[in-house]
Amino acid sequence: MKCKVIIDPSCDERIEIYAKQNLPLVEDIKRLAEGYKTELIGYKDKEIVPLDLAEIICIAVISNKVYAICEKENYLLKERLYVVEAGLPDDFLKINQSCLANVKKIKSFDASISGTLKVHFQNGYTDYVSRRQLKAIKERLGIL
Repeated sequence: MKCKVIIDPSCDERIEIYAKQNLPLVEDIKRLAEGYKTELIGYKDKEIVPLDLAEIICIAVISNKVYAICEKENYLLKERLYVVEAGLPDDFLKINQSCLANVKKIKSFDASISGTLKVHFQNGYTDYVSRRQLKAIKERLGIL
């Protein structure tokens, strides 16, 4: 597949795809172009804060509410976790039913005797990888 990028500040941004058939790659490119976000809107007390995705450690469900966990603060998100997940780039990986981890912010993994994998993030937050997500995480990180 050929790819051509033209940078012209005077033009409106648009993406055109010419393909012989509707392949999964075409659908992935379309979904990425339509749904990619570079920031989320977080709420802290009565303050509304635009959150840069690069600053988010993970997005977790805590007490049935979705929070963006950053270096110093946690921000409430008004969207459901699956809605947030659909608009995130590949840097975010689902590690269990209630947590999306920013791969770039993972400090280490701790394999315990019971077979669980504990994730330590750069800000000190920890969570566990579910057995269901373990294979996908190992493949994504190149461990498998």
